[in-house]
Amino acid sequence: MTPVVKTVMKWGVLAALLAYCVGMGVWASTEAARTKCTDIRVMIPDATPADSVAREGVRQELATYPGHITGVNVGKVDIAGIETYLSRLNNLENVECAISTDGCLFVYVEPMRPEIRVFESSGKSYYINKDGKRMDAKAEFFADVPVVYGDFTPDFPATAVLPVTRFVSRDPSLSRLISAVEARDAHNILLVPRIRGHIVNFGDTSRLERKRDALLTAYRRILPYRGWMTYDTISVKFKDQIVATRRDKTPVGRETDSGTEDIDLEEATLPAPDTATAHSPATQPQSPTHQ
Repeated sequence: MTPVVKTVMKWGVLAALLAYCVGMGVWASTEAARTKCTDIRVMIPDATPADSVAREGVRQELATYPGHITGVNVGKVDIAGIETYLSRLNNLENVECAISTDGCLFVYVEPMRPEIRVFESSGKSYYINKDGKRMDAKAEFFADVPVVYGDFTPDFPATAVLPVTRFVSRDPSLSRLISAVEARDAHNILLVPRIRGHIVNFGDTSRLERKRDALLTAYRRILPYRGWMTYDTISVKFKDQIVATRRDKTPVGRETDSGTEDIDLEEATLPAPDTATAHSPATQPQSPTHQ
């Protein structure tokens, strides 16, 4: 084969490819003008069962999109506009859209993963993720996560309570007992039990396992005998101590029918977890060993 023939063949192949590309472009343009968008599919990579809520939330947001999506020629669907519209939601980490030639709009989203829901005294409510980023508490993006009550500041951010909420969520005993957390400050993180009538002061985020053991000791070996409505606060924040505050603030110390003196339990120190017995009375107040 001569060089001239090879050159002619090469240019012939290139011309054929160019004609094919032009033809496909014309065909695609014609199809786009003729094919309408008929469906929207929300896709979440590595989705979990909980992501079904986020998927439905995106669908609800798209229902309020100011432009038309379905019924519009696929070539006229404003993909960039849809991405911008959804990206305004702080419940989503990332949004990407693509439309197929058969008229389906694929919306790929990465939901924000909330860790806790915060309720402030002002009435505001929001979620935060592991990094402390806020997410609007929209009903369509509801997440079943631990509830925390508190007013947080730069010096005491909401992320400061995450070690406690994670510990409670992962512990089988505490997860059944505790309904919410109240954060007053870094040294007074309170647990709100499902058992009505008292709160548990967990202190800070140190020695969580020891504090759990102390609380379970109070529940199993003290309160059933002293009475579940005797105390309004059970504190396990101090090392090796369970401190209880009486619900009844009336001063005591009078002679009882048995002839023994009743002990004032206001801030009285109950037996430590490793020494408490089922019938142990409360001891006189001691100077707590702080954390």
